[in-house]
Amino acid sequence: MDFRIESTRGQLVESVHRVSVAVVDSEGRRLARSGNPELVSFWRSAAKPFQAMPLVRDGAADHYGFGPREIALACASHSSEPVHADLAEQMLKKVGLTEQDLACGPHPPLSASLTDSPPRVSGGLSPRWSNCSGKHAGMLALARHHDWPIAGYERESHPVQGRCLEAVADWSGQPRQTIRLAVDGCTTVCHGLPLAAMAVAYARLGASDDPAARRIRDAMMAHPQLVAGTGRLCTELMAAYPGLIVAKVGADGIYSAAFPDNGLGVALKVEDGDMRSARPALLGVIRQLRERKLVNLPGSDWPAAVAHHAELPTVNTRGTVTGVMRAAGRLHF
Repeated sequence: MDFRIESTRGQLVESVHRVSVAVVDSEGRRLARSGNPELVSFWRSAAKPFQAMPLVRDGAADHYGFGPREIALACASHSSEPVHADLAEQMLKKVGLTEQDLACGPHPPLSASLTDSPPRVSGGLSPRWSNCSGKHAGMLALARHHDWPIAGYERESHPVQGRCLEAVADWSGQPRQTIRLAVDGCTTVCHGLPLAAMAVAYARLGASDDPAARRIRDAMMAHPQLVAGTGRLCTELMAAYPGLIVAKVGADGIYSAAFPDNGLGVALKVEDGDMRSARPALLGVIRQLRERKLVNLPGSDWPAAVAHHAELPTVNTRGTVTGVMRAAGRLHF
């Protein structure tokens, strides 16, 4: 049967989440798949490394003194921990702007430790604590570097979003006119394209000698805590296998990953958008790639910091475990 995520209760599989998967190399050759690898979906936050590409390539990052930490945060869906919000504020200060210039709407932090007492400003939630504040700070830096208007930098008609679209098209190999555009949850443009094209972009990101791509890739791998946060799979996976994987989550069941040593890219979509399923889905895909020796992550089992994402317990109102969410089925190689 196709690869999928099963949710059990007792000994019964209570529900199933279909997963479409594409695994390719940097030339676009298909190595593994499940479901529909040509499924067109919005890339959501997994596109952030490519949305950050103009920031580096156009010289804005160097102009404002952004190093690897700032570049990592520009690619992040961070957990709104103090280190993330403080760095976003520093990025804005370097550009000569404040959080009032951020177009991203505020939301409760992704970090469980902050959920009950989210940071606030002027009576409301603070936008620099948005999980996308690093991306937005990078976009503002790009706009100011080119002397483009600051207002409206998040809109499809703005040159910043045009440069981001160019980067997504270049790295995915998709013609610009075929990429679907819509408004993302953080107010910027999001990009709809086939899973296989997303996987190509990540394979190229991992294998490329392009200076901008190398800086983005290396920044994410060097600072995994900034890319996501405490207890998050992106962070724990990259920390467990330093230099061997770039992993980035996207909303509505999207995950993408690159394996630089192997020249592979992975993109998956939990088709019903279930975000909880995306973690065991990514690890289930990687496990089968390891079994086929297509990726060379050391060891045969997940380290403890990663293993807790592979099978997620379901608990009742008293905290008793009643079942698990787990990967099942096989990829087609």
